[in-house]
Amino acid sequence: MKTITKLGFSFLTALLMIVAVGCKNEAKNTNASNTDNTTTSEAKEQGQAFIEDDESQPTVLDIAIGSPDHSTLVAAVQAADLENVLVNAGPLMVFAPTNEAFDALPAGTVEDLLKPENKGALANILKHHVTPGNYSKDFLKKFKKLGQANDQNTTVEVKGDDVFVGGAKIVASVEAGNGIVHVVDKVILPPSEE
Repeated sequence: MKTITKLGFSFLTALLMIVAVGCKNEAKNTNASNTDNTTTSEAKEQGQAFIEDDESQPTVLDIAIGSPDHSTLVAAVQAADLENVLVNAGPLMVFAPTNEAFDALPAGTVEDLLKPENKGALANILKHHVTPGNYSKDFLKKFKKLGQANDQNTTVEVKGDDVFVGGAKIVASVEAGNGIVHVVDKVILPPSEE
């Protein structure tokens, strides 16, 4: 009888372990499917750009986000998923077109570029507004062209005290923790986009 009891106890222990492991695996599968169901916005909001930091000097992205004159630029950066690029250590020089500069593009251009299927073209245009470095407007007068983040060049022209980059006039400059933002009055289109 003792053998049957020991055998029954061993069987019962094994059965409980199988049930426990099965429940554990089911819980893992449930958690995995819950993870798979995260919304797109939650998945997009990862990386340095989404870390709150009230103590550091604002990044070039923070400056754009804080400017009411650059809401179209910020929407474009978000549509192209370039937020994390603009918070990197840099230094970065961003030529930031104002909302008026985007409004001057042909009707429907901005709306078309913001569509998901045009994300690559939008990213190319936005990267054409970024140069490695941190140069003041006066220092830029020494250049004839700049190498942009999209691997294309853009021109630098000096007319009196004014500096034009890719045909866009620098109207203001704001220092950032990871570079400088030069506010420009025109969208700088890459050579293939003109």
